[in-house]
Amino acid sequence: MDQAADIAGQIKQAAAALKAGGLVILPTETVYGLAADAADARAVAAVYAAKGRPSFNPLIAHVADVAMARRIARFDARAEQLAARFWPGPLTLVLPVADEVAVCDLARAGLDSVAVRSPAHPLAHALIEAFGGPLVAPSANRSGRPSPTTVADAIDETGAAAAFALDGGPCAIGLESTVVALLDEARLLRPGAVTRAQIEALIGPLSEAQADARRSPGRLARHYAPNLPLRLNVTEPRANEVWLGFGSIRWAGDGAEPFNLSRDGDLAEAAANLFAYLRAADRSGAAGIAVAPIPDTGLGEAINDRLRRAAGYVG
Repeated sequence: MDQAADIAGQIKQAAAALKAGGLVILPTETVYGLAADAADARAVAAVYAAKGRPSFNPLIAHVADVAMARRIARFDARAEQLAARFWPGPLTLVLPVADEVAVCDLARAGLDSVAVRSPAHPLAHALIEAFGGPLVAPSANRSGRPSPTTVADAIDETGAAAAFALDGGPCAIGLESTVVALLDEARLLRPGAVTRAQIEALIGPLSEAQADARRSPGRLARHYAPNLPLRLNVTEPRANEVWLGFGSIRWAGDGAEPFNLSRDGDLAEAAANLFAYLRAADRSGAAGIAVAPIPDTGLGEAINDRLRRAAGYVG
């Protein structure tokens, strides 16, 4: 059997599992997700249970394209502009819900809004097309843990609950999608690979999350967390800490070669490495993890958001 036929067969099996109410580990360009039929409250409940996720935390509905998104959400001119520019890709829009059946109440955490995005990964797109409707697909980790960026990590986290797993290789971006609410004024609910500057260049200034924060996933104070304690903005790590360096900020101490998120100071490379390195550091046997300062500009805003939540600093 050639590779294309093998992939087509896997997509068919995964779609059948979803239609039967099962869960599927799904690759996206951001992180691996644990997918379920967005309309099936029982399947959505199984996602919450597998992740140990609080049911007040809404899930993102993943769609094949803008046409499918328009069936479940009400688009305004700003949403049309952003979708035209950044979809398929790592941008989630929080919009007024248009179809309360296609994305069930449990998936929306009882809200009158729906979070929606069109992922860029070809396997994600193929599965949504084969399934024929929106899929919820939160990161395939147990709630609060670092998101998985390989299929092995996803299976380790929630594989016991999944009927099928699609292997799409390492995730290209490695951070969850940017989330923007367009319910009144535009608000940045979660930073990500589509930066604040890119969005503002298209639709104007973004307000801060404030009360709309509850409409976005990934807003818990302690989230994306390793088991080891995490210290941020560290230039001199302790002897018993694993060191995550960045660029020219490197550890000159003795011991094993430290992890470096990007020796060239490349924020995109640092984002892609972040969760995998946190997981590896967690398995090291050290007493803690120390992370070098990361610039808080561009993609650095998203990296620092994840690090602060991993350390429990953000409410």
